[in-house]
Formats: sequence, C-alpha cells, structure tokens
Amino acid sequence: GRLGADGAEGGTAGGAHCNGGGDSVDGGVAQAVTDGGHRGGDKKLTRTQKRKLNEINHVERAAEDMPPLERLMEKQHDERTKVKNIEMVVMGKYEMDCWYYSPYPEEFRSAERMFLCEYCLKYMRKKQTLTQHKGKCPLRHPPGNEIYRSPTGMEPDALPSLSVFEVDGASASVYCQNLCLLSKLFLDHKTLYFDVEPFLFYILTEKDAKGHHHLVGYFSKEKRTQNNYNLACILTLPAFQRRGYGKFLIAFSYELSKREGRPGTPERPLSDLGQLSYRSYWSQVILQVLHEHKGSISLPEIGRKTAIMYDDILSTLQSHDLLKFYRGSYMVSVTPRALEKMVAAWCPWIGGRDGNNGSGKGQRQGQGKGNGRRELTIS
Repeated sequence: GRLGADGAEGGTAGGAHCNGGGDSVDGGVAQAVTDGGHRGGDKKLTRTQKRKLNEINHVERAAEDMPPLERLMEKQHDERTKVKNIEMVVMGKYEMDCWYYSPYPEEFRSAERMFLCEYCLKYMRKKQTLTQHKGKCPLRHPPGNEIYRSPTGMEPDALPSLSVFEVDGASASVYCQNLCLLSKLFLDHKTLYFDVEPFLFYILTEKDAKGHHHLVGYFSKEKRTQNNYNLACILTLPAFQRRGYGKFLIAFSYELSKREGRPGTPERPLSDLGQLSYRSYWSQVILQVLHEHKGSISLPEIGRKTAIMYDDILSTLQSHDLLKFYRGSYMVSVTPRALEKMVAAWCPWIGGRDGNNGSGKGQRQGQGKGNGRRELTIS
C-alpha cells in the first residue's frame, strides 16, 4: 500500500528486489539477483531453493512456448518497461538522471522530476511537498544499526566520514522497499520482486558536519542461503561513483564472510561489468596474499585469508595464466619478477613495501634468484 503524510504525494508501491547478479562499481552498473522467499505449504523456500525449483520445472519459458494470453502480457510488460519512466530524481543536493524503468505508482510515471527525502527515501512529485516533509522526517540516518564507522583521523579533512548501517528488511520494510525502487532507476533488470523481508541491507553513508548521514550506496544480502552467497544486489548512486565506493562495498561483504567463518561469493549470474569488477577485486586480494606469503600455500589457506570461494580463486588464477594442473593437483608457478610486475600493476599501493620498486629487481627472502620459479601447491 501507499504511505505518506501527504497522501498522493509520496509513499511506496511495495518493495522491489532485483533479479540478475552483479554490481555497480566506480562508474558502472551491473545486475543484481533473484526473488524473495516463497511459501509452499508450511515451509518457506529461500530464493535459491525457489530458483532451483523453477529451473527443474522449466518456469522460464521462451515466448513461443507461452499460451497466447501469457505471451501478450509478457509483450506488454516488455513494451512498458523498456523505456525509463522518470527523467530525473532530486535527492539532497544532487540531481541525478535516471537510466531505467522503475515501477513507481502511476501518478509518478512520465515525470520530469521526482523528489526524494534523502533520509527515509519517501518520494514526492513537488519540491514544496519535500520541503514540508523535511521538517517532519525523524530520520537523519538509515533505520538500522551502525556496524562500521571509519576511524577518526584516517581521512584528510577534505574527505567525509563513512558509516555502514545494517538494516533488516523485515523490520524496516518501507525504507527497504523505497530503496529498491530507487535502485531500479539505475539498474537494468526485467523483473522486480516485492518481498524485502528475506534480506539484510548494508547502507553506506557519508556523514556531514552536523552528524547527518547521506546515502551513498548499498548492497543487500539474503539472510538464509545454501550456497554461501554474500551479496545479492549492489549499487553506488551515480552522484558518488568513481570514488572507490563500489569496491569498498564488495570488500565489506567479504569482511562479513570472514566474521561468519565461511567463504562467500556474489549471486549469479554476474553481468559483464559485474564480472570485471569482481575479477579486479579478487585479483588484487589474491595477488596481495601471494606477494606477502613466503613458501607454498594451499587454496584453502588462500580462502581462509580472503573468504573468497574456491572456484573464484581458481578462475582468478587462471585469468592471470598462473594456474597449472600437475600430477593430480593445481599448482601456481611464477617467477618472483613476474609476480612483482603483476603486483605493481594490480596493487600499486604495495610498491616498495619490501624494499622493492615493483620492477622485479629486488628479492624477498626465500624467493631465490629472479629467474627461478615459485611453485605453490593448490589442494
């Protein structure tokens, strides 16, 4: 149902969660993932279980295999959603051009501008209504627990203080529904789902001098998953892209996996950009581990240090042509010089840490001569 003190001017048409898989990192947008919980009898299926059930039952059918009425409805849906319905959203001090369709209520569609409260994410048609709402809105930060705050003194004065709030979709459903509707304006998905209860939302904010928290981006995570998925949907708002916030959110999802004591991975499928974003993160983290580790290291040990899943580690090593299969096990064989060059390219902040300039001229203890190979058994 629609909410809001001004009646027709605001509220929510129900929650929306994304279908796909991926992220929006430093200036790009990728997909997010599948649908919320579903009740069958007395048992509530997780989204993963429901997706597997749909795959078994071939729920996703080609248009030519659909009954005529269903085919017509599918065509009408495609026509209605392929063109964006809102031109611009005004939020705080930013005006952001919208990229895609989002199922806001009918009276908000085909609007040149839509005004959002940057704290509760309530949406309105008129600036005057937003001004009146600001005086009544009780929120100055997301309605959840602050679980991260950037240490004081770490950033220069020019950079804002960052916080991450954990928001439960079950206890703050209206906020999370409005967040999903907002994110759909910048994420290209065909289907939205209206059940936010199965999710936790991790909201990244910048804090101003008054102590007010401004939404930068977020990622969502399913509460119950059988496949160790640690991220469902991720978005950095356009006004805050190309500042490293997307990669920060990815790294934060893996820090949560470390605290849970199990490896994690984003839900699939990943978009092309999502794949590039994660490949970049995985490469930097894994190469840093190889750079800092002396002697042989097993794949499970890399997983324990990074919380990255086995298959993601293997595919990342393969992408750098570092993985070989020898006598029944995977091995990494790389010269110290080649490793230093990779580290210099992917992890420039490491340069000089060991008295090495990144060109491969220096030697770390235990590496041997520059033309020797370093073999790491992956079991």
